[in-house]
Amino acid sequence: MDVAFLRGGFVPLADANISIRTHSFLYGTGVFEGIKAYWSPTAELLYIFRAEDHYLRLLNSCKILRLTCPQSLEQMIQLSVEILQRNQFRTDTYLRPIVYKADCRIGPILTVPDTQDDFCLFAEPMGAYLAKGAEGLHLGVSSWRRLDDNMIPARAKVNGAYVNTALAKTDAHLMGFDDALVLTADGHIAEGSAMNFMMVRNGTLITPSVTENILEGITRDTILTLAAQELGLSIEKRAVDRTEVYIADEILLCGTAAEVSSVTQVDYHPIGDGKPGPITRSLSSLFDKLIHGHLPQYQHWLTPVTPGQ
Repeated sequence: MDVAFLRGGFVPLADANISIRTHSFLYGTGVFEGIKAYWSPTAELLYIFRAEDHYLRLLNSCKILRLTCPQSLEQMIQLSVEILQRNQFRTDTYLRPIVYKADCRIGPILTVPDTQDDFCLFAEPMGAYLAKGAEGLHLGVSSWRRLDDNMIPARAKVNGAYVNTALAKTDAHLMGFDDALVLTADGHIAEGSAMNFMMVRNGTLITPSVTENILEGITRDTILTLAAQELGLSIEKRAVDRTEVYIADEILLCGTAAEVSSVTQVDYHPIGDGKPGPITRSLSSLFDKLIHGHLPQYQHWLTPVTPGQ
């Protein structure tokens, strides 16, 4: 029986419900993380990828939204281990922890007396999020602009902010694209619909800086580390114009769900030769080895979990 963690204890997933009057349901006042655990058939272990970094980012999101997490960093990591064991997963698995405003009341203000914040967690098997990520995605530049830091900050994973993502991704799919590129209010590339953007020009890996209204991505940081330390690439973090994307040698999207996904077309412009490029393929291979425990120098990023019996 699948279980979730809610209101301080594990419950059957089917019973993990909240009231329709819950503040976070009414106003989007919650923050979340997306964390992946990868099954290693050779080791017969699940490896949670960068659990500590994900939960530190969750706590930072709480600070921005004035939420108080009832669990400590160490407790949240342990709960992630336990939920995988209790569910007896033996496949790649997605974990979704959420800290949310649990009051049942009308009114958007966050800081009323006796307010209640809660932590919940569920997990479910997840394979490839972007089905064509290996062969090459076709993207369109969205007419929806990325939210600004002074509106709803992208560096906080705020539940309600993902309406922005939903609009961009839905329109992209309705127009026949695999996903979207979203621009800042200044017209620079921010991200994909819900994943970080990188491109290669003349052997340099280029990505928007954290001041371009992007999520401070943990997979993004991982890919930049692999690019510099394992491939010896030069890295640039700067503003990227829309038209610069059309003349890139390679483009990739990266994130917890997207992992490393190649982009071979943007707005019907072929990228490079229209096939996944060599740097993207190398980074994808390195990332796959890392998350499955085959790069010992990055073992500290993996939390091993022995599945339950």
